[in-house]
Amino acid sequence: MKHGVAASIDRPGAPLAIISGGSSGIGLCAARILGAKGYRIALLARDQQRLAQARAALEADGIEVITRILDVRDAEACRAVVETLTFRHGPPLWVVASAGIVEPGFFLDQGESATRDQMETNFLGTANLVRAAVPSMLAAGRGHVAMVASAAGLFGVAGYAGYCASKFAVRGFAEALRIELSASGVSVTVAVPPDTDTPQLAYERPLRPAAIAPFAGSGRPLPPEVVAAHLIRTAERGGFLSAPTAQLAAIARLQGGASGLLARMQMRLLSRHKR
Repeated sequence: MKHGVAASIDRPGAPLAIISGGSSGIGLCAARILGAKGYRIALLARDQQRLAQARAALEADGIEVITRILDVRDAEACRAVVETLTFRHGPPLWVVASAGIVEPGFFLDQGESATRDQMETNFLGTANLVRAAVPSMLAAGRGHVAMVASAAGLFGVAGYAGYCASKFAVRGFAEALRIELSASGVSVTVAVPPDTDTPQLAYERPLRPAAIAPFAGSGRPLPPEVVAAHLIRTAERGGFLSAPTAQLAAIARLQGGASGLLARMQMRLLSRHKR
């Protein structure tokens, strides 16, 4: 057994894609895209009613769907759910970490729980799912890990200190993990979308501090289908950063030159060490 992962049951059928935050928004759109490509979709989310609605919508399109109620903040629950899915259906070829929350407000006006909740869901929840799923992907020697960060993971936005911190953490985590997995056959991609037309945005907009609203809400929100399609296309092409607008792509290029060079240096060192 490789990486301490028990052998899975050899189940015939479609390959598995695991998607957190899969009951709405970017996660649900990613599920629809991957389902149309022939993947068996495992949707993970906290809300049972939304999960049921998402399942019905996907099944109406002929997509095979499994649903599991999961709070990604619970590392043990993540491990148990992924272990069961992997045992029954084999290692996933896709893991899309899309679960996330936002609590706008100036940092000093918020209690500590707002910062903690965003970090635990957005960053630690992503890390929990990845830690649970990647060992079986490594044993199989293939797969895509796709994480949803945010444009607020590229630059700071007033009124979003906790959210920015959590999404910067996702992007940094993805950069480091990509280096660590560079010779494994498992790729890592991270999305940094702008405002996206999701239930989260509908919740967030009325809570934005008025002083920053002209900046934070300056562009037209992207459809979640566009963000999900760009993320999956970038991952399939072996790309790392999915920036779905020209402006964000330019910012990412400006920021990414040095980090890309440092990443390649580390990949060479790791490759030599494994020989």
